[in-house]
Amino acid sequence: MANALPLCLLLALLFLAPALPAQHKRGLIFNLDTGELCLQSAQCKSGCCYRGSGLSLARCAPKAAEFQECSPKSIYGVYYKCPCESGLTCDADKTIVGSITNSDFGVCKDPRGSDGSW
Repeated sequence: MANALPLCLLLALLFLAPALPAQHKRGLIFNLDTGELCLQSAQCKSGCCYRGSGLSLARCAPKAAEFQECSPKSIYGVYYKCPCESGLTCDADKTIVGSITNSDFGVCKDPRGSDGSW
C-alpha cells in the first residue's frame, strides 16, 4: 500500500504535466510579445524578429502593414524590415545581390490591387 501512493502521485503528475504549460500565454523562448528580445522570428507571436542595425539587439516587432517598408521572407530569421502582414506581398528586389548586400527592401502591397475591386 505504501508503494501505491507514490505511483498514483507519479501518474497524476505525468498526466497533468502537459496541461500546466498551456495555462501560460507565453513562454520563455517561444510565443514572445512585441518588444521582447529574440534570436529567430519563429520565437515571436508576430513572426518577425527585427533588428534596427547590425549592432542592435533583435526584438519581436509587428509585421509590416500595407505601404510600409518590408523584407521578403528569408531563411535567416532576423529582419532589418519585417515581412508583410498576411495577404500582402513585399514588392522588393529579389536578386541574389539584394539579399547579399541586405538591400532587398520593398513596400507591402495588396496583390489584388488598390482599385477596390475584388
